[in-house]
Amino acid sequence: MVKKLPPVDVVLVGFGWTGAIMAQELTDEGLNVLALERGVWRDTSTDFSVTNAQDEVRYRWRSELFEELSRNSLTFRNDRSQTALPMRKLGSFLPGTNVGGSGVHWNGLCWRFLPSDFNARSHNEDRYGPLPENMTVQDWGITYDELEPHYDKFEYLCGISGKAGNLNGEIQPGGNPFEGPRSRDYPNPPMEMVYGPTLFADAAANLGYHPFPTPSANMSQAYTNPLGVGLAPCTYCGFCEKFACGNYSKATAQTTILPVLMQKPNFTLRTESMVLRVLKSRDGQHARGVEYVDTNGDVYEQPADIVVLSAYVNHNVHLMLVSDIGEPYDPDTGQGAVGKNYAYQITSGVNLFYDDKVFNPFVGAGALGMIIDDFNGDNFDHTGLGFIGGGFLVQSQTNGRPIETHPTPEGTPRWGAGWKKAVRENYLSSISVGTHGAVMSHRGNYLDLDPTYRDVYGRPMLRMTFDFTDNEHRMSNYLTDRAVEIAKEMNPREMKVNRRTGHYSIVPYQTTHNTGGTIMGSNPRNSVVNKYLQSWDMPNLFVLGAGAFPQNPGYNPTGTVGALAYQAAQAIREQYLRAPGPLVQA
Repeated sequence: MVKKLPPVDVVLVGFGWTGAIMAQELTDEGLNVLALERGVWRDTSTDFSVTNAQDEVRYRWRSELFEELSRNSLTFRNDRSQTALPMRKLGSFLPGTNVGGSGVHWNGLCWRFLPSDFNARSHNEDRYGPLPENMTVQDWGITYDELEPHYDKFEYLCGISGKAGNLNGEIQPGGNPFEGPRSRDYPNPPMEMVYGPTLFADAAANLGYHPFPTPSANMSQAYTNPLGVGLAPCTYCGFCEKFACGNYSKATAQTTILPVLMQKPNFTLRTESMVLRVLKSRDGQHARGVEYVDTNGDVYEQPADIVVLSAYVNHNVHLMLVSDIGEPYDPDTGQGAVGKNYAYQITSGVNLFYDDKVFNPFVGAGALGMIIDDFNGDNFDHTGLGFIGGGFLVQSQTNGRPIETHPTPEGTPRWGAGWKKAVRENYLSSISVGTHGAVMSHRGNYLDLDPTYRDVYGRPMLRMTFDFTDNEHRMSNYLTDRAVEIAKEMNPREMKVNRRTGHYSIVPYQTTHNTGGTIMGSNPRNSVVNKYLQSWDMPNLFVLGAGAFPQNPGYNPTGTVGALAYQAAQAIREQYLRAPGPLVQA
């Protein structure tokens, strides 16, 4: 028996960054908001306090903060000629679970996308001519200028540490000269740099590039955000990436929003509640709520006037597909949009080894580093290169954790006494230069429902079909060559170049930067949601997160995810509630 519950104004599916932002904004508007989270309650003071051991086995290798695949996995294949098989263990990406989601264990790099990223198709075709037929890159239906106030709001919520490079059109020394104009500087100054990033910055500047400090959600100083929530200075402990911060020094939903939101009488959080599908009205034109199951196996119908999908990318797509909302993407015809344009990131790097330098890699933070943006987006001339897109080059010092961190030179044995000797000799005296590149959308990369495998709830699993294309390999090789040039300028004893070659593998960790599948655009023929993340098919359904990206630029996604959530919340507050219906006419 399905138990029907009293209706609410808004139901949120998933309670990480976007769910917390939407809940805070809509409760401020006076709406009664209910958040359904499949995981359990997690908070800094009770679960991640400074007395809690940052156990690398527990958190990194036994995946305490990550999604559990035993109940709801996905299947994967590189292309349609293969049979997709279920993931049994997380590898390439690490979606979070429980309250706070993936934002609990992010590094904290908080970017704004370039103005040209938002009109990637029209910009590149105007400059370089028609794109390849199978490249399904498209414009976002929104501009950087429209999103700038929302970027600003998210950065000040989080207390981002950084240095502006473009203030109202005026280029500022020490910042990123390629960024779009911003209305004011970052709320906090940059983090204090350790040796490795400064060595990289000097070498990059010697070659004529423009190094600047990483925009960081790790606090460079004590900060109180606009909600009145205080954050503490970073202690450079090296436990950001894949770990929760116990020092209140990394911006997460727990450290920026929840202390205020959880006190509100018009907000309710219901944990251990797995949403199975979105419920539709009889005419199929509106969402009327959601159906979810609790840990006892009891199934509930939760009516709501507004439904917001604020889960991770893959789960939002899955809910759209199993709820039969919108037209699924068909790679043969190119018709449909749900599941279309799945994308990722492509990374590579160069390890540098020294005899005369000590870097102390255990002194680090998630977003501590120096970066150049000279080869990101269309910041450089792509004529004759055979690809579009780009990425940033970075020397960051994030951790020196003993299980995960053991760089060794070429020719080192893979195990045994020789390997141990190389680890011991190079641990303190090696660093790396990394590349972090865009992935353009492609006709053959998409998400759909698997015809064979089902999850524990009896629903078809989500199927991921993805591989890097020639565009990504050419672009990544170009970035890697630039990284090698800078590495040589840094004058190491020796180097080891780690290119990204061959097919995409879902096994080794790369990034948790999955995008696409519920893409935004200017019309329902090629997108799932409009510029306000409102479903074209159901005006009272909003779909948040990086699934809205029509392709993946060369940056980390969280800053743009937050900005888009704020824009959607503003549109609901100022437009939708006054006149419920489509905010953009098809």
